[in-house]
Amino acid sequence: MRRAFAETLSELATSDPRIVLLTADLGFMALEPFSAAHPGRFFNVGVAEQNMVGVATGMAEAGFIPFVYSIVDFATLRPFEFIRNGPVAHNLPVRIVSVGGGLEYGHNGISHFGLEDVALMRTQPNLTLVTPCDAEQARAAVRATWDCPGPLYLRLGKDDRLVVPGLEGRFTLGRADIVHEGDDVLLVASGTAAIEAFNAARELKLRRIGATVMAVSSLNPAPRADLLAALARFKIALTVETHYITGGLGSLVCEVVAEERLACKVIRCGVKSLPGAVTGSQSFLHGVHGISSQRLVSTVVAALESPYA
Repeated sequence: MRRAFAETLSELATSDPRIVLLTADLGFMALEPFSAAHPGRFFNVGVAEQNMVGVATGMAEAGFIPFVYSIVDFATLRPFEFIRNGPVAHNLPVRIVSVGGGLEYGHNGISHFGLEDVALMRTQPNLTLVTPCDAEQARAAVRATWDCPGPLYLRLGKDDRLVVPGLEGRFTLGRADIVHEGDDVLLVASGTAAIEAFNAARELKLRRIGATVMAVSSLNPAPRADLLAALARFKIALTVETHYITGGLGSLVCEVVAEERLACKVIRCGVKSLPGAVTGSQSFLHGVHGISSQRLVSTVVAALESPYA
């Protein structure tokens, strides 16, 4: 999604001179569409993410629309106080853009895993939070939110070739999208985990189990009406996210179920414990942590066979 973001932002910047892009010494072979087209509005601040947010806050106060770019934990965890006390406290249009959410930087280990960012950003009431599921939806999300009021957090995956069938690049702030229909179980997925949920639904169909897959890309504002309508139809729902199970999509869905008193059992599929010293590819780690399509199929089958289902 990185190149899709850079290309779309470059197109928007052509018609709006307020758009600027800052990076913390990252984005090589990804941000060039913007830096080549708008060299005077591209700033590499070096490995100084806190300062980058501070600079962006000042630029936003001066009338610019700054986008700041880094790896997910460096974009959110390291400068969180600066995000909270700057664009959030003053409701300024700073756009925090992160790449590599979840376990995408698998071989780099826990220092590069982004497993807490959504939970952290969800605590800020006036911060728009978007997690596109594939590159085409990322393009649509950037076009839909680049000039939204107040701060924005955009969580991107690295893969520009990822396609979630049935999504077709649709994005509406505050809404969710159904990408697969079935009558037995609901899979609610966010970001790049949506492809795992879709592939699981396809495998479940071969086993004569119908799964509806809902892709949630807007977490704040949350698609509460869409979630309520879907959750009310099913006795069992799985949430699927490349994140700790606390604070992110799983927590959001449980909040809706509890607050609306729905009779739906929620199983949160995500990272449940601190990742250990074993690293590997993203697909390997998805299997380890129960996020892979194969593990999701097993979880659904066990849930449906449970006497408590």
